Amino acid sequence: MKNHSYGKKGKLKVGETKTRMQVLEPAELMIFLRERMPDQSRNNIKSLLTRRQVSVDGKVIYQYNHLLRAGQEVLVDWSHVKDKEVDEGLNIIYEDTELIVIDKPAGLLTIASDTEKEYTAYHQLMNYVRKTNTENRIFIVHRLDRDTSGVMLFAKNEEVKMLFQNKWKELMVERAYIAVVEGQIRKKEGTIKSWLSETKTKLMYSSSKPGEGLEAITHYKVLKNAAKYSLLKIHLETGRKNQIRVHMKDIGHSIIGDKKYGSKTNPIKRLALHAQILAFSHPVTKELMRFETEIPTKFLQLIK
Repeated sequence: MKNHSYGKKGKLKVGETKTRMQVLEPAELMIFLRERMPDQSRNNIKSLLTRRQVSVDGKVIYQYNHLLRAGQEVLVDWSHVKDKEVDEGLNIIYEDTELIVIDKPAGLLTIASDTEKEYTAYHQLMNYVRKTNTENRIFIVHRLDRDTSGVMLFAKNEEVKMLFQNKWKELMVERAYIAVVEGQIRKKEGTIKSWLSETKTKLMYSSSKPGEGLEAITHYKVLKNAAKYSLLKIHLETGRKNQIRVHMKDIGHSIIGDKKYGSKTNPIKRLALHAQILAFSHPVTKELMRFETEIPTKFLQLIK
C-alpha cells in the first residue's frame, strides 16, 4: 500500500506511513474514522482496528465504539501488514518477527494428511516465509478442522511455539466461534461439559462420566433464531478435537453441514463453523493481541 496521510477531510496526500488526526468534538472511533477517511470502506476501517493499526493518544484501540474526546490524537499506522493474500483464499491479517495470524478459508487443511500434502495452510505459509530467506520456517501453535474457517495462529520460531504450548492457558485470553446449527435452541445460553474420546475411525464421542476421556467445556449464546436454524456465539474453555461439533450434537442441534456429527442439512455446501475471535498475550512483548473477523455472509443469510 502506498505511503500516505490525510488532511482535515477527504484529501489524500503522499509522503508518510502514518496518519495523524486531531479530534475536535466527541465521537465514536468508527464514526470519526469513516468521516475523516472517506475513501476507506467500512470493512477496511474495521480491518485497521482489528489489526491494531489505530491508536488514540499512543494507546492501541480496537473497539469500534470507543468514545473519543476533543483534543485527542488518532493515529493510523499504515506500515503494518495489510490483509496480504498468500494463496487463493488464505490471507495474513497480522505478522511480526515472532507470529503470523491468518484467516483460513473453509476446506483448507492445517497440515498435511495421508491424501493431501500441499494444499495446506502450513505448506502455503512455509513457501511464503521462505521467499525472503530459505532458512525461514513456521510452526503450528493450534489447529482448525479442515472445514472450519477463521482466525488461526502460527509461530515463526520454535521458541515461541514452545511458549504457547507450555503456557497455553496463561497466554490465551479468548477463543470465540460463530456457528449455525439445526433447529431453534430455546435456551438462550448455556454450558456443555463432557469427556471426549476418539475411536479407531477418528470419530470423537462424548461421555458424561468424569475420566472417560479428556474434559471438554463449551459455552454458547444464541445470537438469533430463525425458522430452521440458530446462530450461535461459542466460547471454548478447553480446546479438544472436534469439541464444538460433538457438543452441538450432544444437545441435539448439530452444526449445519456436519454429516459426521449428525447434521441432516447442508444448504451452504460447507460446515457452518467459523473461528471469529482469537485474543492472547503476545509471548514475547506481553502485549494483548486481539483479532476478530466478520461473520461469513452465508451464515447470516441462513438466519434472516
